[in-house]
Amino acid sequence: MSRPNQSPSVRLTVAQALVRFLSVQYTERDGVRHRLIAGAWGIFGHGNVAGIGQALLEAGEDAMPFHQGRNEQAMVHAAVGHARQLNRLSAQAVTTSIGPGATNLVTGAALATINRLPVLLLPGDYFATRAADPLLQQLEHPTEADVSVNDTLRPVSRYFDRIHRPEALIPSALQAMRILTDPAETGAVTLALPQDVQAEAYDWPEEFFADRVWRVRRPAPDPVELAEAVRAVRAARRPLIVAGGGVHHSEAEQALKALVDATGIPVASTQAGKGSLRYDHPADLGGIGHTGTAVADDLARTADLVVGVGTRYSDFTTASGTLFQNPDVRFLGLNITAFDAHKLAARTLVCDARAGLEGLTAGLDGHRVSAAYEAEYRTGKERWDQVVAQAFHAGDETAVPTQTQLLGALDAVVGDEDVVINAAGSLPGDLHKLWRARSPRQYHLEYGYSCMGYEIPAAIGVQQATPDTPVWALVGDGTYLMMPTEIVTAVQEGLPINMILIQNHGYASIGGLSESVGGERFGTAYRYRAADGTFSGAPLPVDLAANAASLGMDVLRAKTVRELREALAAARASDRPTCVYVETDTATETAPPAEAWWDVPVAETASREAAVEARERYDRDVAARRHHL
Repeated sequence: MSRPNQSPSVRLTVAQALVRFLSVQYTERDGVRHRLIAGAWGIFGHGNVAGIGQALLEAGEDAMPFHQGRNEQAMVHAAVGHARQLNRLSAQAVTTSIGPGATNLVTGAALATINRLPVLLLPGDYFATRAADPLLQQLEHPTEADVSVNDTLRPVSRYFDRIHRPEALIPSALQAMRILTDPAETGAVTLALPQDVQAEAYDWPEEFFADRVWRVRRPAPDPVELAEAVRAVRAARRPLIVAGGGVHHSEAEQALKALVDATGIPVASTQAGKGSLRYDHPADLGGIGHTGTAVADDLARTADLVVGVGTRYSDFTTASGTLFQNPDVRFLGLNITAFDAHKLAARTLVCDARAGLEGLTAGLDGHRVSAAYEAEYRTGKERWDQVVAQAFHAGDETAVPTQTQLLGALDAVVGDEDVVINAAGSLPGDLHKLWRARSPRQYHLEYGYSCMGYEIPAAIGVQQATPDTPVWALVGDGTYLMMPTEIVTAVQEGLPINMILIQNHGYASIGGLSESVGGERFGTAYRYRAADGTFSGAPLPVDLAANAASLGMDVLRAKTVRELREALAAARASDRPTCVYVETDTATETAPPAEAWWDVPVAETASREAAVEARERYDRDVAARRHHL
């Protein structure tokens, strides 16, 4: 196929053109340039092997580094971990075949979009010409011939297009880059590529392959909104800042510290925002909400102004609408996304987090909260520090460690530069309450989607982004069994990730939740069936450490607190992918309880006593919910 005009052109297939285009895209913020698409993950099948696969081979590693994955969902997780570690200024692409490879992308795409993290998805698709119809793995729809399994990616993508003709790639690729680099719009971007179109040749304009720089904006606050925000803060007697992930994405940590140092306003953090202030800053109250600290939640209940910076206010943060109980409480939403800034009927400050915080600091010159308020939250912080110390305390060095003692042992081993990754199970609650975040990138919790299986591939993505950084993936046995496959990738690539594999024989987090809501831990233990048919027999005789070793990891088994500490130190010193395997003591409760409620509806009518009692508690708790208008 030829282009009708005579301007300089180069003849390439659609796949070759796309790879070449991606190799010359860059982001720039604050004068620092990054490669936008730093590499491509892929698993090949008939839907992409002769198109994108051939194009990556022809381009070579210098133009587009290629990473071989084992599971399509895991490839997206790795790309998301990479993007988060680099503050969304660099991303990766993921290519799959048509069919199950493409649908395996959906969970990862949802995770990326929910967390506002960029990833480019390139699944194969049906023949645009319909020359082969239906083809292997094609979904046939009796009334909508243009539907394919890739349409499942539409609701979880920030941008979606199907490239039916070669020339359609040009505007679509440009739109894809715009979305990936827009801090208010970013998420998963999907370009579905019919496999015949991938291999079709076209005369491409040379300017399509010129270096292109996408400047990541820092929109300044509107002067009127800023003035109103300053007045609101000055009028507040008990202001509280809720730091969300947007603080990190904007690299606004120093701006937040400057505001807090000047005004004395305390800061509580969401899962995504933890580490916005270093843990030992006097105004850092730790996590907020259902998994928050006592001092943060106590202040949230009495705050008269809540300043949300880069947060989307999930139900965990607001304790399902029960946390902010001051009758006069008002909200200020500082967010680059207007959709999030308006939540809780907030007064808005729609702008970049760093720019907004700097504007507030300038406008609040000379203002400071009362000495009594500072003394109150500092005293509460000191009390909570004692709770953390007690939870981390090793006690008997020869005993089996509890989960919080495990975190204490890890806390003693890591340096400021280490990254600790988790997403699901009981660990997010313990980490949010207890972890002492030493740097902005150290605390890497994926809690927008809380996706089991995220941790290991995300550790790979983080390690790729920052090769000299010690990286720790914390996984329970439930998470491990869902997605251990990328261990092979870490071994293949020589990435020295560390995995702490915690054996507690089941879904411990959901087991505890089930018990609290009248579910009696039904279906949550990894055990043999007993005579009555329930899963209440002996624990299953699985050896997950042996499994990790079979995939190529070095494995260190730790049975006691002392052995655990030694194993963690050895893992950190190793230059190989290393697993520290430990079976924790689940009978001894050392984690502090939840300091705020979370709404999980309980059966309104039931015959079992546990559910009846749980419903009575639920009715009492839900009565505290309020709508902020």
